[in-house]
Amino acid sequence: MAIYLGIDGGGTKTTCVVADETSVLGSATTGGSNITRHGNAGVREALHSAVKTACAAARVEPSQIENACIGLSGAGRPEVRDAVAGMMRELLRGHILVVSDLETTLQAAFGNGPGVITIAGTGSIAYGRDACGQTARAGGWGLAISDEGSGQWIGRTAVSAVLGAKDAGDDPPLLSTILNLWKLTSLDELVRHANASPPPDFSSLFRVVLAAADAGDPLAKHVLHQAASELAAIARNVIRRLFADGGSVPIAMSGGVFRQSELVRQVFYNKLTAEFPQVSGHPTVVEPVRGALELARKAMAGKH
Repeated sequence: MAIYLGIDGGGTKTTCVVADETSVLGSATTGGSNITRHGNAGVREALHSAVKTACAAARVEPSQIENACIGLSGAGRPEVRDAVAGMMRELLRGHILVVSDLETTLQAAFGNGPGVITIAGTGSIAYGRDACGQTARAGGWGLAISDEGSGQWIGRTAVSAVLGAKDAGDDPPLLSTILNLWKLTSLDELVRHANASPPPDFSSLFRVVLAAADAGDPLAKHVLHQAASELAAIARNVIRRLFADGGSVPIAMSGGVFRQSELVRQVFYNKLTAEFPQVSGHPTVVEPVRGALELARKAMAGKH
């Protein structure tokens, strides 16, 4: 019985599944494995821990894995692929495929077919493929200058919105929530902390913005509405480039922002369908690790 391994590595978490031809045998989740954010040592620790824990849950040894596919943000760059492959060879004896998380997400959503995915986690990006196999991407140029609608963007935009509300003479409840999470005591401390170098982890604020929005906070709801609009904008760019001739446009969402916020999902979908009536949405938020597992299985099938 062949044993396969699939990994989805993002800025915040790494998910690993171990499976046979038909069933998942074990899984594990560890810390982030984006090399830009965590460095080689941090990524190595997250990947090794994920593999060992998932294999233990599946009651197999890492050496029994015949095919592994690792999908990572940043793995479009050869130096990242080579570094990650080297880390995995320390544990695995079988074939190792390292690809971008865009490929694994597209696989999970549409198999070999056309479609557009929008990923919103710690970062964000849109990526698509048409019926002829042509691809296009938009966004995803890094947390400092892009990644609109991501967890990082939402946190930074929430701080900016709070400061704007204070400038207007308001006293937004979201201010005290942010201060509490970051263990700060005043507006001045918040300003210094937000402008520090290196900057704070703005993505840590996503969960409190989400909770405030769910409780009816208008400022938090506005921030999430903005995030959805930004995500629709990057998806729109890909749709226009790949599906200009019309026809059905399958779309799918992935990442923690979409998974956790119904408001973001609804506004994102409504904005796209208003402009592109031919858009058809994926009913659930796509899990890229499933695409990684499918690619590992396909690589094995290609050997026979």
